[in-house]
Amino acid sequence: MILVTGATGTVGAEVVRALVTAGEPVRALVRNPDTARLPDGVEPATGDLDRPETMTAALKGTRAVFLLPGYADMPGLAAEARRAGVERVVLLSGGSAASGDMSNAVTRFMTASEAAVRDSGLPWTFLRPSAFMSNTLRWLPQLRSGDRVRVPFPDVRVASVDPHDIGAVAARALLSDDYRGEVLQPTGPVAMLPAEQVAVLAEALGRDLEFVGLTNEEARADLLATTPPEYVDAFFDFYVKGTLDESIVRSTVRDVTGRTPRTFEQWAQAHTNDFR
Repeated sequence: MILVTGATGTVGAEVVRALVTAGEPVRALVRNPDTARLPDGVEPATGDLDRPETMTAALKGTRAVFLLPGYADMPGLAAEARRAGVERVVLLSGGSAASGDMSNAVTRFMTASEAAVRDSGLPWTFLRPSAFMSNTLRWLPQLRSGDRVRVPFPDVRVASVDPHDIGAVAARALLSDDYRGEVLQPTGPVAMLPAEQVAVLAEALGRDLEFVGLTNEEARADLLATTPPEYVDAFFDFYVKGTLDESIVRSTVRDVTGRTPRTFEQWAQAHTNDFR
């Protein structure tokens, strides 16, 4: 049995699908088993990741766990997994964890989560993907009100990755000892500017979209309307100061899964209904 936390989320749902496709038994951690939409045969489970003592039943009999970062007691959560006899943990992390900069709010919780799993003594694999292609769904409110897409950090190229490919890489790591103690860094096949993503999305949607790149001052004001200041500062650290380079294209998806990563064009075509 493999436990997937965040099983209905952006990446967790893809991990579940990849494991089901591989014919593996899957237990999905969800908030409400009665309303969760899961593939046939997937066993729902409940528990509060911020309270490790509530995870005993969900972890019982599991040999591997796909784990999200940033919970209140990551050491306690890892210890609970070890007590349950878990043999392998695949942790979703982020590229900035490599810097270990604890002054950055995003890096801090990624680094702390990795340390908790590493120090637990559990066999581990860390996933540090580039930004998700699905992050462009943040443009949805703008697209519902018009054809102008205002985007921060317009000059930053990112080799964004389809969450489907992250899920495929995670599934391989959950099922094999081949990636024990490794840091895997899935990326997409090409680094793109935001304007290029908007142009691809315009083609997929059949709309004449106008890209508007925000100045740093405009970006900060927009982000602060919905995002805590410490996380806004983290994004500026990454994309204005340049402490995180997500433009690097890596061969991880091909190396682990045997196929090329999906393009943004493919992602956009598959998700046109999400933008309507």
